[in-house]
Amino acid sequence: MDSQSYLPVPPGVGMEENFLSLDDILLSHERLPSRTECLFPRLGFLEKSADSQDIPEGTKMELPLWLAKGLYERKRRVVSVELPKVYREGWRTVFRADPTVVDLHKMGPYYYGLGSQMLHFDSPENPEIAQALLQTFIGRFRRTMDSSQNAYNEDTSALLDRLDCLERVLFKMGQSGLNSFQGWEKGRASHLTASALVLNYRKRKMADLQA
Repeated sequence: MDSQSYLPVPPGVGMEENFLSLDDILLSHERLPSRTECLFPRLGFLEKSADSQDIPEGTKMELPLWLAKGLYERKRRVVSVELPKVYREGWRTVFRADPTVVDLHKMGPYYYGLGSQMLHFDSPENPEIAQALLQTFIGRFRRTMDSSQNAYNEDTSALLDRLDCLERVLFKMGQSGLNSFQGWEKGRASHLTASALVLNYRKRKMADLQA
């Protein structure tokens, strides 16, 4: 019987989102550098540096991903979104050279997820961003899985500290598969165990007989 009170809901794939996923909820609050393309009347209180009651056109601010996506329109320019540094050409060059040396968690815990969401915005660099995400994932995947297979019953905190959230899920899946395989080799997979309900019932019955 599964003792977990909460079964994790996996995040969406690519540009899709799963609104029941805690990871996607946290991802949607990642802040993006943005610029207003029109006047925002009576919203000056949202911008701490604003001296007027309005947010004027051309104001630079950081917006959460969910709000930036809601305001962004190709036909009617309300806000424009700038690329975070980690997705710009300078960092793409670093990833092309050797993606395994980068601490993705430090750069942003949702590197792949946020990068995929950036493709919603009409940027001429979108093809290069998509290619960089794919090549970075491919370049780091084997090392991530190799590490998960070679860290049996060891402290993996140092390894996990450098991984993106998606890579951490893959790492844990690799370790879970390894643990299941080790158990099968030792013959544990064929052992049947009584459920917690049966064990508790037996304890109560024994207590009644001894009373």
